[in-house]
Amino acid sequence: MKELNKIKGDEGELQARNFLKKKGYKILGTNVKNNVGEIDIVAKHKKTIVFVEVKMRQTSQFGLPREAVTERKQAKIRGAAQLYLMQNNLLGSAIRFDVVDILDGEISHIEGAFDF
Repeated sequence: MKELNKIKGDEGELQARNFLKKKGYKILGTNVKNNVGEIDIVAKHKKTIVFVEVKMRQTSQFGLPREAVTERKQAKIRGAAQLYLMQNNLLGSAIRFDVVDILDGEISHIEGAFDF
């Protein structure tokens, strides 16, 4: 089952990347891992570094995909983002945290889904 989830997750991230590229985002990295956590997509939109969490579900039976980005998950993403900014000499850059929510093939992009 875990392997199937990984395949679905990769598929969702590919859809999200393509969606963001069409909106003018430049993809800087995918599945960016460091000692603190992992960021699904790091992108640049205009002058803003955007950290994107991708969540995909087939149905809303267990809630919307975006609802899986809990406070705990947000904290991990914030920490991983801070380390990414330090490692890439980007401290002081404008940043934003977005969620790309894919429900039964329909993509929603929540800009500024949570704060730093």
